[in-house]
Amino acid sequence: MPPYEALYGRRCRTPVCWGEVGQKEMGNKAPVIDMVEKLRVIKARMKVVQDRQKSYADKRRRPIEFDVGDRVLLKVSPWKGIIRFRKRGKLSPRYIGPFQIKARVGKVAYRLDLPEELNGIHPTFHVSHLRKFLADEQAHVPLDDIEESRPDYKHESRSDYKHDYIMLSKDDSIHNDVA
Repeated sequence: MPPYEALYGRRCRTPVCWGEVGQKEMGNKAPVIDMVEKLRVIKARMKVVQDRQKSYADKRRRPIEFDVGDRVLLKVSPWKGIIRFRKRGKLSPRYIGPFQIKARVGKVAYRLDLPEELNGIHPTFHVSHLRKFLADEQAHVPLDDIEESRPDYKHESRSDYKHDYIMLSKDDSIHNDVA
């Protein structure tokens, strides 16, 4: 059965049959019953295929649920040519955060507590855009606590360098000998 006939219940009118304008009286209901039966078979087969594809997709999915108060990372999509979050291209961050979950909205969405810098973004996100934040709070060091310190180094003159590392010097006669 062609798709047009299955969808609309009649054959597609081509320019060849346009001359047959008008309504035909249907005396026999067998074609209608046959069409309804074919539609039922088509729907049943489509349901089987959809269920099979769903089972394939569900094999690699895992149910993700968060509790109110959990800390999560937010996935940001790296759009081409748009600079968000200070970097462009490969160096742009894939996840930002962590943010705290304020509330659950429906079965698969969560409302986050976003900072003032992100006030233009709607705070509700689908669970597929969130990832659990696994870092330890005690290991987190605020940037203000880090003191600026310079490494200790000793300045050496070039002559000291040549004396200690004679093999690396270009002025060495061993390297200049031509066989």
